[in-house]
Amino acid sequence: MQNIVEDLSTVSHVIQLAVAPVFLLTGIGAILSVLAMRLGRVVDRYRVLMDRDPLSPHNLLEIRILSNRAVWTHWAITLCTISALLVSTVIVALFIGYESSRDPSHIVAPLFILAMVSLITGLICFIREISLSTHTIALPKELEE
Repeated sequence: MQNIVEDLSTVSHVIQLAVAPVFLLTGIGAILSVLAMRLGRVVDRYRVLMDRDPLSPHNLLEIRILSNRAVWTHWAITLCTISALLVSTVIVALFIGYESSRDPSHIVAPLFILAMVSLITGLICFIREISLSTHTIALPKELEE
């Protein structure tokens, strides 16, 4: 009976360790949802401009900006997805370490650091995409102060 209680206590501890990364996965999932929606809007706007006159100077400039935005959004999605995969690997490593009675910290720490670096870099790409999106908003000369 004592072994069962000790095993349950250990499993409970491993689950507690895995809860924080699971919440992180939820946050990354929300970020990915926003990024996917932004990429969809970029593609939709691109299609509208291509159906109009894609060679007009104004449309051509916006198409170039949209292309640039799509690249930055692509990198943000890729890096955030890599981060989610690394966080998932951290969770798996915690449970494998428990099952094999080994200390997984030599694997968990570097994976988590890589996950954070990937997430940070993805968020920087997201900031760049947002910066590009604000450059497409221009007031007509009549409305400028």
